[in-house]
Amino acid sequence: MLREFGYYTLDRWISEGHLKPMSEVSGDYDAYLRECFQFDDPGQFDIWNLGWCEAEFSPFFEEKVIEDRGNQEVVQDFAGRHVLFFKDRRSGYMPEYLSTPVKDMKTWQEDVKWRLNPQNPARIQKTAEIVKDAVAAARQGKVISQRMIGGYMYLRSLMGPADLCYLFYDQPELIHDCMQTWLELADSVTAQIQKEVTYDEVFLAEDICYNHGPLISPDMMKEFLFPYYQQLIHNIRGRQLDKNRRLNIQVDTDGFCWPVIDLYREAIGMNFISPFEAAAGSDILESSRKWPDLLLSGGIDKRILATTPDEIDRYLDGILPALHERGGYIPTCDHGVPEEVSFENYLHFRRRIAEFA
Repeated sequence: MLREFGYYTLDRWISEGHLKPMSEVSGDYDAYLRECFQFDDPGQFDIWNLGWCEAEFSPFFEEKVIEDRGNQEVVQDFAGRHVLFFKDRRSGYMPEYLSTPVKDMKTWQEDVKWRLNPQNPARIQKTAEIVKDAVAAARQGKVISQRMIGGYMYLRSLMGPADLCYLFYDQPELIHDCMQTWLELADSVTAQIQKEVTYDEVFLAEDICYNHGPLISPDMMKEFLFPYYQQLIHNIRGRQLDKNRRLNIQVDTDGFCWPVIDLYREAIGMNFISPFEAAAGSDILESSRKWPDLLLSGGIDKRILATTPDEIDRYLDGILPALHERGGYIPTCDHGVPEEVSFENYLHFRRRIAEFA
């Protein structure tokens, strides 16, 4: 399959005249990019109604400026966090997160939990509309993928990565209540969808690793995450209209993912993982050898794409033949293509990938 993880360099390529800006493209800009880079048309339908990097609140928090700090401002974002941004610039860099909405059981129950009510009328209506599109996609033979925020990413967005580590010890009952709410929401929404379609994939956005391994211990994963995952996946499997359909379980995490792979395989039957961040040591070729039965995506070192065509060739010639022979691999960057990558280098990279498609 010819596709890409994503881009952080489109503004550069547009400013240099290589691509049209969105305002000059009628219709689907992603379709325009697929045409430019000769990607395959999407063979799957992604369902986005259970969060990704943040929980799927309904309603979301009001976005508003909390404090003016000269050339910066503190903003309450849609997930209830207070974030320090540069004025008039909300993307393209990592902002500073000053606070998160859940600090204890009181703030959880009063400010947040009710926003995750499965029976919220707006949520039910949104899911009903998604079902119509999913049914149409299934009739076209597309893979149906349920995207959702994973438990760790969900907790981190509610409490922040540092405070969360303390709360595992200091307020475990809070963590369990948060996770039970995550389960009840995901179970209710997927049950509504599964009345009409069969899933091919459950995709958990987790980001549980950094450059040396997992951000929480295996014991924490086993206590606070896996029981809820297991129940949800058990329920989803039991509701499948097509009982013979294979259900892939994909986990997405940046960082050095090797220490968690077997944990997820044993606990929830994960058989697909991405995106194998090269700078963190998640070497895609060695990963393919260590876990020959895993489906893989990503792993192309984005730093190499910012060098020269010759260096790109040497790199790709060292990994692509073996990955092609192995199979079960979708070649993309190990994250979004960075701004340092020239348009010419990227086209060269995609032409080389196409040789193995």
